Amino acid sequence: MTPEQITDLRRQKYNATVTMLRKVHPDLMVMRVRPDFRPPPHKPGQYGVLGLGFWEPRMPGCQEETRVNDPTKLARRSYSLSCSVLDDAGGLPDHSQADWIEFYVVLVRQTDRGEAPVLTPRLFVLREGDRLYVGEKITGAYTLDPVRPDDAVVFLATGTGEAPHNYMLWDLLRRGHRGRILSACCVRYGKDLAYRAVHDELMRRHPNYTYLGLTTREASDAGNKVYIQDLLISGRLEEKLGAPLDPAATHVFLCGNPKMIGVPEKDRETGKRVYPRPAGVIELLERRGFQPDQANIKFKGNVHYEEYW
Repeated sequence: MTPEQITDLRRQKYNATVTMLRKVHPDLMVMRVRPDFRPPPHKPGQYGVLGLGFWEPRMPGCQEETRVNDPTKLARRSYSLSCSVLDDAGGLPDHSQADWIEFYVVLVRQTDRGEAPVLTPRLFVLREGDRLYVGEKITGAYTLDPVRPDDAVVFLATGTGEAPHNYMLWDLLRRGHRGRILSACCVRYGKDLAYRAVHDELMRRHPNYTYLGLTTREASDAGNKVYIQDLLISGRLEEKLGAPLDPAATHVFLCGNPKMIGVPEKDRETGKRVYPRPAGVIELLERRGFQPDQANIKFKGNVHYEEYW
């Protein structure tokens, strides 16, 4: 493909500009994108779409693509919108007036499915000022709609699953949520907690907010790894929340590793729900009287998990 053809494809396909790019480390970044159009009205917790052409270069050291059916097409993926919560002046800004949207992205260098990752190796080549595609629709049912002003809110995430929780947290704090709020995120190394300094500052300012950053591969974790499920089993989550996990007044939000979330599947023969092993958070919470959302029957419970559709 000639440089002229690539220039023409970018002009045709792209509708947004990278305005800020913060590389936390080589495999993790926070990125702000300004669409050519006004970002549509949306709710914290929802997701949008990013895309780059298959003609774009890829980050070295990633699994090689063995086949590209049509190099003129876009590689696209849904990402939950993130939020840095505090602005550069240290305040809680009015993001409803922002002309940009924020994403929290980890570089997927290879997959276990045999097919090379198509988008993130291209996203990580981007620089500020570069162009890309952003979907014109922001959607999703993973929102704070069911939460009442005095409810306890618990956000549980792994890795960049923290993204929508940060946006929801901003919303709760800005509107003066009266209930207790806890956000926990489990990652491999401390360097993977890109928003840690923000959360530390928020805890100093808001007595009803607690943040827990968990790591599993630091040298200090040897023989004492703590995963999200362990917080529930040990009682440490309630201890840090400062209140029992009461299904009548608590909402739990889950985003990240499917093994952590543990969505049950229906057995085709018996019709019964089958939970993954080891037990995920959904099963642990159901034992305590919580009820997860069921999108197929439009039921809203008090355990919510991200589901792109």
